[in-house]
Amino acid sequence: MQVIESIEKMQSMAISLRLEGHLIGFVPTMGCLHQGHLSLIDRAKNSSDKVIVSIFVNPTQFGPNEDFDRYPRLLKEDLKLCEEAGVDIVFCPSMNDMYPEGYSTYVDEVFVGKDLCGISRPNFFRGVSTICVKLFNLVRPDFSYFGKKDAQQCAVIKKVVNDLNIATEIIECETVREPDGLAMSSRNRYLTEAQRADALAISKALFHAKDMVANGADNADRIIAEITHELAKFRRIRIIYVQVVDSVSMKAVRTILPKKTIVCVAAWVDEVRLIDNIEL
Repeated sequence: MQVIESIEKMQSMAISLRLEGHLIGFVPTMGCLHQGHLSLIDRAKNSSDKVIVSIFVNPTQFGPNEDFDRYPRLLKEDLKLCEEAGVDIVFCPSMNDMYPEGYSTYVDEVFVGKDLCGISRPNFFRGVSTICVKLFNLVRPDFSYFGKKDAQQCAVIKKVVNDLNIATEIIECETVREPDGLAMSSRNRYLTEAQRADALAISKALFHAKDMVANGADNADRIIAEITHELAKFRRIRIIYVQVVDSVSMKAVRTILPKKTIVCVAAWVDEVRLIDNIEL
């Protein structure tokens, strides 16, 4: 496994791999890897002959009062996991290389990312879109793998790739959950035992909503009311949003269309912000 820090070397390596006819699978991460990330790597290995993972905690997707400074940075452990998983290249650039002095160019998708997390985190998707475009330009992937837990992020990146004619295919991979149902997230590390117990209410409410739809419920307002009612029982949980949306546009819908509609939740569990969703 190669570890590359230089953006010039990464771009040169990617160009060489493409010229040699290799299919490149790319998994962009902010590190603090868990089984969810490893499942993306596994998918990449199944459809690519060279797998590249990036590890970069991207400052432009954090708000001024968010957790950038304390976001878990575990590079040594992450590199070990990548090597064990059979990754070919890990790209871990410095912040100064990715955002040198005087940097002033950003990618701002203004439709899919407008609502949901776009309201409570107004600069988040601009930061995500910008870093992804930069990484796509450096890594030159044929396929790029993202987890469905971040459903709106997936939709935004797919829109950016389509609108800007970027030559990579976005592959959405199923959410990986703990045995008790909690969606895997690097921020789960922040949770105390008591907070984690309450956080389980989010996935339980989502699975309950899916059961409701399977049993004939098709009204979005009813689903939203049921999830809100369930989460309100837990004193540590403060809802940011509960919304039923079209899975492509991320716009609210009134009637649920199976396989085309998802219900998304964002909530604070004390000071820890979690998101989750499920296809209805």
